[in-house]
Amino acid sequence: MSIRIKWFCAIVALAWGGLLTEAQAQNFPTRPITLVIPFAPGGSTSIIGRGIADKMSELLGEKIVVDNRPGAGGTVGTRAVAKSDPDGYMLVLGYTGTLAIGPSLYKKAGYDPRKDFAPIGMIGNAPNSLVVHPSFPAKTVAELIAYAKANPGKVNFGSAGAGTASHITGEYFARSAGISLVHVPYKGTGLALVDLIGGHIPMAFAPIPASHPNVSGGTLRALAVTSTTRSSLMPDVPTLAEAGLQGFDASLYYGLAAPAGTPRPIVDKLNKALRDALASDEVKRQLTADGTEITPGTPEDYADFIDKDAKKWSELVKASGVEQE
Repeated sequence: MSIRIKWFCAIVALAWGGLLTEAQAQNFPTRPITLVIPFAPGGSTSIIGRGIADKMSELLGEKIVVDNRPGAGGTVGTRAVAKSDPDGYMLVLGYTGTLAIGPSLYKKAGYDPRKDFAPIGMIGNAPNSLVVHPSFPAKTVAELIAYAKANPGKVNFGSAGAGTASHITGEYFARSAGISLVHVPYKGTGLALVDLIGGHIPMAFAPIPASHPNVSGGTLRALAVTSTTRSSLMPDVPTLAEAGLQGFDASLYYGLAAPAGTPRPIVDKLNKALRDALASDEVKRQLTADGTEITPGTPEDYADFIDKDAKKWSELVKASGVEQE
């Protein structure tokens, strides 16, 4: 076969492949899509993910099935998506804990947040909240710090699991305040809050979408939020920076991602559905009511953010000294 014929065949193959990809994108989706939420039900990721999935299902004309897959700080479910077929039918609810913290915390996380995913788009962000049981003697952050210093190693804090944003935020807080806290990991924020409400642990760091209903109901007391500005959902609760820990910032960011190699036309179709969902009145009401600031954008915007967020949290993980095998 001559070189000209070989080149002609290669060009035809590429063109045919492009036509097939375009046709697949136009028809996509033709069956249900799975959205993996890498944590147990009840946490902020489930609250946000389910609301987005419902509206995107309506817009795409196919059901998006939510699949909660907890484990290892969210890396189990996230890794499963990274290794799945890049056809747009398996997505992951991206999250600070899994795309920025997990790969730095776990040496064998099994995925690279920059190389193993095709970012679809950002959903929004929400700070964590520092919440305590109503019986806990500390009414302010200053009182909590004083109590912890008087009782070194005797104050437990719950999190959504080892390596999650709530865990590293707790370590970050303890280091910034110069105190010693004992970490108690759970398989999700919901389970941590159940034990906190039951009085089995005195405090926890939990995303505002998950903690707010309990704070409003009086079963938990919020001492601070972890962002640089106050939450519109808890306007009377100070930031940790206002409480004396200058420069403290530990907000949580959410987005959608597919496995690397997912055809760009499919990524674009999912991005449009996501942005249309975020622009809808019902999703706006739901996320705003849960304390989430909506921040839609392009796949490139989300890719850039993942890179910056991973760098920031990797430094916090190293400073906390909590890296795991």
